[in-house]
Amino acid sequence: MSVGIDEISFYTSNYFLDLRTLAEMQQTDPEKYYTGIGQEKMAMAAPDEDIVTMAANAALPIVERIGPDAVTTLLFATETGIDQSKAAGVYVHRLLGLGSRCRVVELKQACYSATAAVQMACALVARKPDSKVLVIASDIARYDLNTPGEATQGCGAVAMLISADPRIVVIDPEVGSYTEDVMDFWRPNYRSNALVDGKYSTKIYLKALKKAWEYFCEESRSSFRDFNYFCYHLPFSRMAQKAHQHLAKLCRCTLDAAEIEQQIADTLHYNQMIGNSYTASMYIGLCSLLDNTKESLSGKRIGFFSYGSGCVAEFFSGTVVDGYQDQLHTAAHASMLSARQEVNYDEYLKLYHYPDPQGGESLVLPHSTTGRFRLAAISHHKREYVPC
Repeated sequence: MSVGIDEISFYTSNYFLDLRTLAEMQQTDPEKYYTGIGQEKMAMAAPDEDIVTMAANAALPIVERIGPDAVTTLLFATETGIDQSKAAGVYVHRLLGLGSRCRVVELKQACYSATAAVQMACALVARKPDSKVLVIASDIARYDLNTPGEATQGCGAVAMLISADPRIVVIDPEVGSYTEDVMDFWRPNYRSNALVDGKYSTKIYLKALKKAWEYFCEESRSSFRDFNYFCYHLPFSRMAQKAHQHLAKLCRCTLDAAEIEQQIADTLHYNQMIGNSYTASMYIGLCSLLDNTKESLSGKRIGFFSYGSGCVAEFFSGTVVDGYQDQLHTAAHASMLSARQEVNYDEYLKLYHYPDPQGGESLVLPHSTTGRFRLAAISHHKREYVPC
């Protein structure tokens, strides 16, 4: 029996800032962003959007197809948690009308936790093949203004249905995992924005890739040449390019530079337009590959490298299923991205500084999102979500 991704859908905010605008305000060359980190735009969440509304929007097309009672488990991965106790997925459970027998849990380990959710979902399905597990990753990447991380902000959510006999990607059981206690990126409870040591984080990312790949090779007979494409965690697109060149060098790959780049190029398109989405980024990269590769991916093998600062990393693999094109949401993704509204620098600052009550203040939020769900208010320490 095969297990894997039966359906995948993603969502991002209707607002974005072009990094040329940011470069102009900082009086720097736009190529510092467009070429240097490989980013062009960054999505900015609307005042009435958060990880819950984005998650529900990402998952809605899947739930509308299979029906809410078909989902047996919802695993919600995020590092932008909204509550220290209640899982964000429980709010999503209500918004999507999922059945009361559906279990819900939230997972956290920086940007890696969506992969932990996928692997747990595969195990649940292997144990009970008629079950369907909904995995959602949703995050808003925020950094302090006028810091190196500012240009790598973004937001997005991805939803995946994990089932037996999947129609998009069969996930292989072999994995290579690596864990090390480091301080390259973290966000204490008393901060709304993350702290990052950028150069050190890049160094740890590449170290974790090397170790995860080595451990994967101990579990699998695969070699670099057995893979057609690779998806990497995408804090910014240039990181994936650095990582893939690093892996190719480690494996003494004989492909030329253009062929190596082609193995990841189509995974980068959406990230370049959205920015960092933390737990969702690698899987939005998979959406980008599936939606944008002109040749058929049927039977092609993909290597996945998932990295979460702190750090936990994993390398695993999967094979694209024949007929996968019929299960994609390519047109909906394209329509969503083309309908987004560009903001100027002042509007960007307004979105950035929009009130985020930390002391229990009540707040009624304007209807700004074009999505199907919104955060309407925060009252008496309670978040109030409604359909649009």
